[in-house]
Amino acid sequence: MKPFIRNTPYTGPLQAAVLDWAGTAVDYGCMGPAAVFVDVFDAFGIRVTVTEARQFMGLEKKDHIRAMCALPGVATQWKERHGHAIGEADVDAIYARTEPMMVDTIARHADPIPGLSAFVEGARERGLKIGSSTGYTRPMMDVLVPAAAGQGYTPDAIVCSSDVPAGRPSPFMGYLNAVQLGVYPLEAVVKIGDTVADIQEGLNAGMWTIGITLTGNEMGLTEAEAQALDPEERRRRVASIEERFRAAGAHYVAGGIGDCLPLLDAIEKRLAQGEQPL
Repeated sequence: MKPFIRNTPYTGPLQAAVLDWAGTAVDYGCMGPAAVFVDVFDAFGIRVTVTEARQFMGLEKKDHIRAMCALPGVATQWKERHGHAIGEADVDAIYARTEPMMVDTIARHADPIPGLSAFVEGARERGLKIGSSTGYTRPMMDVLVPAAAGQGYTPDAIVCSSDVPAGRPSPFMGYLNAVQLGVYPLEAVVKIGDTVADIQEGLNAGMWTIGITLTGNEMGLTEAEAQALDPEERRRRVASIEERFRAAGAHYVAGGIGDCLPLLDAIEKRLAQGEQPL
């Protein structure tokens, strides 16, 4: 690679794509983690809905639990059931129950999302490396990575929230991907994910961003459920997700990972004209 010295805008090609895992690369609808959060709070006598669990998806898992504990309904239930306001020790106790449940569940939700292999092949033909980031911790990834590899998906870098000082929306997983992949500058990288936290992570790292609407957490449906939706209802839901992603700063949106190859070409055209992600 010809050295890039930052005294002019970067106008070269994309060098890498950093993909989220659940809802973007595997686990259509991000079904695994959503079910775990409902079950783990139920184990403490607290009723939460799947919608409440999904709204914080993409965060590091302990941060996710903190955010759920701050919900007024959860805080009220906790005080009524346990006799005290929920605190950090309670967060630790919930997390201690969550991690083994996640590990047990994740391996059953490792199926690649349709279009993943074609995207990876097409990206690599363009000379891109494939990185990945996730709100999962390393013990969780120790289960998911081999399960996904057994179905043909092995990214070049695998960075999880427990590898860095802070998870999303902080940029550190993006930075560590760049280090492990050996790519720079960061505007030569595109982050692809299915949550607002993914978009924020990519923007904070100085990357281009693509939000996934149909196959991810925001839609929250299995492939069969998504296909069975009334077309007008599906269009309405996708439009609402697109609006949230664009409000968060996403440069592009796509239904699924299989729709992203043309967007790589669009980004490279913008780079060639001297445009930058921020």
